[in-house]
Amino acid sequence: MVYHSSFVNDEGITKACGCPLLPLKSHIKGPAPSSEQDKTDIVDEAITFFRANVFFKNFDIKSSADKLLIYLTLYINVVLKRIDGCRTLAEGTKGIINLGLENVPVPGESGFPFPGLFALPQSPQEAELFRNYLRQIREETSGRLLGVAYRANGTPNKWWLAFAKRKFMNIIHH
Repeated sequence: MVYHSSFVNDEGITKACGCPLLPLKSHIKGPAPSSEQDKTDIVDEAITFFRANVFFKNFDIKSSADKLLIYLTLYINVVLKRIDGCRTLAEGTKGIINLGLENVPVPGESGFPFPGLFALPQSPQEAELFRNYLRQIREETSGRLLGVAYRANGTPNKWWLAFAKRKFMNIIHH
């Protein structure tokens, strides 16, 4: 059974491209509202549910937050592929720094992995808001993922890196 996001009530939350810009426990600059540090956020959910959800070829969307969960599941898959083979936390960190520097496509642009999942931006401002949110959430996810993909002593956690070989929803993304 697919794990769904608990963030089903998006009333009063800013949206871009039909996606709620959910609060994050993050010190990274961006458009996401701040979440309390002791509360679960969408990045926590994505990391917690990843090892179960990555096995699914279909994902029944129950809320707009599920769309973000799908996006983050694929992104986690991309990060794991990028750090697979990095033998230390320092190597893994280097391996994903470039991900943060890459262009972040939005719906309707070349390279966006899920055509039709999110609405097309209605203005350049909406496209930029969504791009900045995705950039912020990707950077936050990368940092937290390094914390679980590597042990405290800096060695790889094979129970996480083994999932680098999985394809989520049959999508091959490099």
